[in-house]
Amino acid sequence: MAQAASVSSVATKKNVADLKLAKTIDARKVVIHSAGGYDKLKVEKAELPAVGPDEVLLEVRAAGVNFADTTVRLGLYASAKELVGWPITPGFEVAGVVHSIGSEVDDIEVGDRVMALTLFGGYASHVVVPRKQVFHLPKALSFEQGAAIPAVFLTAWFAILELAHPRPGATALVHSAAGGVGSSLVQVLKLRGVNVVGVVGSAHKVEAVAALGANHVIDKSTQDLWAEAKRIAPAGFDLILDANGVETLKQSYQHLRPAGKLVVYGFHSMMNKGGSSGGANWFKLISGFLRTPRFNPLDMTNASKSVLAFNLSYLYDRFDVLEEGMRDLSLWLQAGKIIPPTVTSYPLERAGDAHRDIESGKTIGKLVLTM
Repeated sequence: MAQAASVSSVATKKNVADLKLAKTIDARKVVIHSAGGYDKLKVEKAELPAVGPDEVLLEVRAAGVNFADTTVRLGLYASAKELVGWPITPGFEVAGVVHSIGSEVDDIEVGDRVMALTLFGGYASHVVVPRKQVFHLPKALSFEQGAAIPAVFLTAWFAILELAHPRPGATALVHSAAGGVGSSLVQVLKLRGVNVVGVVGSAHKVEAVAALGANHVIDKSTQDLWAEAKRIAPAGFDLILDANGVETLKQSYQHLRPAGKLVVYGFHSMMNKGGSSGGANWFKLISGFLRTPRFNPLDMTNASKSVLAFNLSYLYDRFDVLEEGMRDLSLWLQAGKIIPPTVTSYPLERAGDAHRDIESGKTIGKLVLTM
């Protein structure tokens, strides 16, 4: 009994110490209470999250901003509604320092520099993440670069290595090739020995995509996209990666060669383009939905073409896949085979500006929030 009393006393003292520590930390997070424009992104004080036995508490230094986060803000992201609801803190990836660890965590230490996948919740100064979603940050990378890697490169890795499996020498077309996912796709495709045609929306992005190794870059602001694509690949493409949605899906499918694959991972052209308030354009959304092509399995069979699609936020229970992807990416980063996207940083309080800019389609690389 004396031993039990001693253990209880120690536990009580630890709980009191943790409570005092929590009160001294200025924890903050972005909270969205209801769907709408940029003004819905509110920075609020937050309690320090409790840490479970197999979890890690991170002091976040930078959080990645993805186009999906803007869809969360608009109340249109299916997994956000199904898994969280309102209020919600967006964010799928962070980088920072390990603040504390759960009792069952024995392979990571307080103070370690890490990057992590978060199923929402990333726009915060402190986040609790399952240990299996935390990965050591390569020494050569900054926290901003670390926060720019997990979601976009895992998207690229899954699309290419898990779904498409392009053969060396194949020809692939990548839409929005200068963005976070697009630039990741270009790099992973080049590692696989694929000839890459990148598509960009303005002239200032051409050089950035060419520098990543793209064999051709089509600037659709000055060139006819599909005429140029036909010139480069007269027989069609082995693989096309498309997050535009209705704007390009039909033509993307038509420009596949027999045995070609279209990988769909977003519908950006249906969403906002940096309007003044950032609210949903319902006419555009409904129009886009009605005009989105429906692919008939009979036609696909006769044409010998495939359409593949995924949403990474529904795959967090597939840790076997995510762990393999992050392992590959970490090795490639350390070997210099891939490089982080170009990063533009915003303080946490300017999350609305980051959303406006990523919706504009004018940015290059990845946007991150810093704490």
